[in-house]
Amino acid sequence: MTMIASHTPKSLILASSLTFLSGCDAINDWYAMEMVERNMDNMVFVEGGEFLMGNPGGWAMGADTVPAHEVVLDDFYIQKYEVTQGDFEVFVEASGHVIKARGYEEDKGRYTERFAEELPAVVSWLDAKAFCLWLGEQSDRDVDLPTEAQWEYAARSGGQPYRHATDNGKLYPGQNISRANDPALALHGNGHDIPEPPGLYPPNPLGLYDMSANVSEWVNDYYQPDYYQHSERVNPKGPETGEQSRLFGEPQRVRRGATFEVPLVSSSTVIRSRLAQSLAPLNGGFRCAAD
Repeated sequence: MTMIASHTPKSLILASSLTFLSGCDAINDWYAMEMVERNMDNMVFVEGGEFLMGNPGGWAMGADTVPAHEVVLDDFYIQKYEVTQGDFEVFVEASGHVIKARGYEEDKGRYTERFAEELPAVVSWLDAKAFCLWLGEQSDRDVDLPTEAQWEYAARSGGQPYRHATDNGKLYPGQNISRANDPALALHGNGHDIPEPPGLYPPNPLGLYDMSANVSEWVNDYYQPDYYQHSERVNPKGPETGEQSRLFGEPQRVRRGATFEVPLVSSSTVIRSRLAQSLAPLNGGFRCAAD
């Protein structure tokens, strides 16, 4: 992104660094441009490198987290915060995007608190993907959902052997992860209905927030349970097709990072889950990445 002198008025920065947004009145245009600028400013640079992706032993219970395998990544950027519901709704208004998530309006009417503008966005993979691509179009950058490998590498602060994506690799509910994850309730779930707003707790050493124990985040990859057995070594982008959802007859996509609902043992940086790409889970969210 072109650097602009700090004394340039913010309105000119927005006007000169973003492409024209059509279909909104002047006020909505400004909100959309401000949202794009802010989301792009929140991109954190991640220096590429080599790491051992997956469960090295004892970090997760899922059979799909092994074998641990060597991966090499190029440099990339990733958002420090999960995208909020408020920013997602600005995107919908500004772009004219038609929400693809099944039952979205019904859920929004039924679970009003979960759709508060400051909380992580409730989105399907299809809608998260659309948001990231649109963000790229408006900022003239190559923006997309992170690959699964990029997400894990970033959560582990450059592929370090960190079991949890916190400031110190450990979990202290109410101090460095959501207070909903009370250890006393870890084996039985915590009974909380909603996650917390992004950025309340200290980031991991790379400067990224909430990659453990808030919401499970969509990544770009299709899901196949045995993919780690034959993953590419350099910049893996996941399998070419995904395991099909029996109920919805569509591909399943990978979600990474545990949620505020699960036991602490499941909040590791290598845990994987999957869901049909048109579903918008209430315990889900996403963040974008850029080259």
